[in-house]
Amino acid sequence: MNIIFVEPNFPANQRRFVHALASVGANVYGVGESDDHELGDELRGALAGYYRVGSVTNVEQMVEAVRFFQGQTWIDALEATVEAHTMPAAQVREQTGIPGTSVHTTWLCRDKPSMKEALRRAGVPTAASAAVESAEQAHEFADREGYPLILKPRAGAGAQGTVRVNDEHELMHALQGYAREGATSIAIEEFVEGHEGFYDTITLDGRVVHDWATHYFPNVLEAMRHRWISPQFITTNRIDDPSIGFYDEVRELGRRAIEVLGIETSATHMEWFYGPKGLRFSEIGCRPPGVGAWDLYSAANEVDVYREWAHVITHRSVEQPMRRTYSAGIVALRPDHDGHIRGYSGIDDVQDRYGEWLIDGHFPPVGHGTQAVEAGYMANAYVRLRHPDYDTARSMLDDIGRTVHVHAG
Repeated sequence: MNIIFVEPNFPANQRRFVHALASVGANVYGVGESDDHELGDELRGALAGYYRVGSVTNVEQMVEAVRFFQGQTWIDALEATVEAHTMPAAQVREQTGIPGTSVHTTWLCRDKPSMKEALRRAGVPTAASAAVESAEQAHEFADREGYPLILKPRAGAGAQGTVRVNDEHELMHALQGYAREGATSIAIEEFVEGHEGFYDTITLDGRVVHDWATHYFPNVLEAMRHRWISPQFITTNRIDDPSIGFYDEVRELGRRAIEVLGIETSATHMEWFYGPKGLRFSEIGCRPPGVGAWDLYSAANEVDVYREWAHVITHRSVEQPMRRTYSAGIVALRPDHDGHIRGYSGIDDVQDRYGEWLIDGHFPPVGHGTQAVEAGYMANAYVRLRHPDYDTARSMLDDIGRTVHVHAG
């Protein structure tokens, strides 16, 4: 197959997708914003061709790039794995006659109120939500549903731009913030109490061929608000355990969401909450998860998940099953102050206790600038590990979060 891949050079994890496609025999043509010499020999060697554009979100420029490659060879697919690239990629596919995720499906996965309305109509439980374009509409929703509420951009990834408001004063303050940023319409929804996690899949013709269930501790909004928290997420190897009926429910709702939204052959990322009102799906993305989740899935199953994705796209079949050998997780380690890294403590203790179970760790060098707490799980230091027992893996992540300290100032 001849496959165009959008933005192979940045972020750095994009290279994994290119190498995976090449490893299963695809001819990969890159379209990106980097100059050719910035790709480096290894990435350049994995590409059959490369076309530079000013912006990979500019549909006109992307159509020009695709037409260039179509003038040389038949193009079977165009793949985009970054949330912000998915809609331009879908629009380019439709304009150039390349099969793949449609504009309508991509729009449903990007526009949160429309997504939730489609899910609710199909009986997939989700939070009450609406798109609002004025303070009056926001207050009407608040009067109807009550506080607390969640406000977020209509299109976005993860918790970026997401705000919880607990009363009318906080609602007005948040609306003013969105207005200053130029937002003309935002998503507003009921706050769903409960534990948060995500369900990820690789689908073929709308059928789930690989899947993983992963848990956040604590929930994302709480994790992104407090410096003292060392947040974690952990993918379980108990998803196939028949004695745990919860994952059967997650899988069933996930499959229904895929059908409702019209997702065919794609990676997916689905956020969920489980609490007093039962299981509720929150966000659905027709793209891979971020923050290195596939790296954890690969380590947990002793299978290269990037290659599995590439094999499904290129050969329309699974190469290896998921083994569920380990549970695997990441714990984010926040600096105690903003500024620059001054040093670390506790690393040797963790290495002595858990060395055989550690996958890797990232510790920016002394003098390196820190990033804000809300920048995410991989923004500063982190440790990733795996263990055959889920509960043991969780306790190890907790212990690392208590033991390792990032000193900055």
